[in-house]
Amino acid sequence: MSRVQRGLPVRSPTDRRQPQKSDLRRTAILESLDHHLRESGFDGINIADVTKRAGVTRSAFYFYFENKAAAVAALLEPMYEDGFVASDILTSTAEPPHWRIRAMVEALLDTVEQHRYLLQAMLDARASNPAIRQLWDDARETFVPAVAAMIAAERDSGRAPDGPPVEVIAGMLLEFNDRLLERYTLGGTLTREQLSEGAEAVWLRTIYGTVDAARPGRTPEEQKRATS
Repeated sequence: MSRVQRGLPVRSPTDRRQPQKSDLRRTAILESLDHHLRESGFDGINIADVTKRAGVTRSAFYFYFENKAAAVAALLEPMYEDGFVASDILTSTAEPPHWRIRAMVEALLDTVEQHRYLLQAMLDARASNPAIRQLWDDARETFVPAVAAMIAAERDSGRAPDGPPVEVIAGMLLEFNDRLLERYTLGGTLTREQLSEGAEAVWLRTIYGTVDAARPGRTPEEQKRATS
């Protein structure tokens, strides 16, 4: 069974206990960690400071988490629901491709704006912690089947041309989304609008062969001719 499932919290492989609703200590630790992340970022976090603010012992912290990177991963659990929302928008093929893809990209960028400091901490942790890197990769792979099924449906309908295996295309596009999230989190020379427009073009060209071929208003036969 996948580590990431809709409706269930996503937990680090180093988080040593299943969540208990009545477990106030774990909640206090995460609330304290959230505070310190906002104040000093990942590198500035000291576990002694986190446990002091939470009113627990260091041993209590390590009862739940292997290290601070694992605790940061636990803080990101609510963000995965945002990912499922974006995936639902993308894979609902009743809507035009341009609308679905742009709405998916905008939803992901909205998530960055809401949780930028957390994503920054996660990116820092991912660079140095193999367990966190594996968690990140596992979470991304969870979305591959739904995206692959959408691409297959678009090919079957004639809206998208045949090409490499749909699982390969889906995996690479989700890797691209990873890079998009990282760039928007860390900042750069491109504006949000430029990032969104460019990401939309990458998805459309990869799936449909051309940006114009997938525009609303074209019949499947017209779109297929445009990509041939």
